[in-house]
Amino acid sequence: MSLPHTLILHGLGGSGPEHWQNWLAGELAHHGGSVDLPRFSSPDAPRLSAWVDELRSHLAAMPTGGSVERVVVAHSLAALLWLHHAGGTFDEALRVDRMLLVAPPAPDFDGEPAISEFLHPVLDPTVVRRAAVSTRLVVGEGDPYCTLAEAKELAEALRVDLDVIVGGAHLNIDAGYGEWGAVLKWVRSGRVPLTPR
Repeated sequence: MSLPHTLILHGLGGSGPEHWQNWLAGELAHHGGSVDLPRFSSPDAPRLSAWVDELRSHLAAMPTGGSVERVVVAHSLAALLWLHHAGGTFDEALRVDRMLLVAPPAPDFDGEPAISEFLHPVLDPTVVRRAAVSTRLVVGEGDPYCTLAEAKELAEALRVDLDVIVGGAHLNIDAGYGEWGAVLKWVRSGRVPLTPR
């Protein structure tokens, strides 16, 4: 089975070298997968309009024609970025096959001024389905940026499946998420649910 083309999107501040996103990119490349791990402009002081433009340019560069599955994995702020993209002008050419939203901040989270432009995205299941054939949400229990109640509300609003990782917190390196085999399995085969590292 051929590996998908995978676009991996970082959150605020980028993903450090030990983060699971870098590990995932390396594992996919090692097994012959096509991977795009862009670094957004001004990762510590993001601008929504710039990040949306950059995201769309990377989506436009993904292979087309249906011979290769197109998969996107977005962590933290990039999950809210994806929702803004989905709620924007629709372009069929940018639609992907599978989308994984990992540990997004709550859509109304007010504890980090640097992400204020990204808050309050459109929470419409129609636009989410328009942007990706299939979307899944995975969150960690104890995430300081999104409570489980908020995550469940988000999943219900978007009408997407939700996986909760017990003790996963923000599913980043601080929570012990360097290697994360379950996300690799999801990218490679769509295996669900997402489970702890």
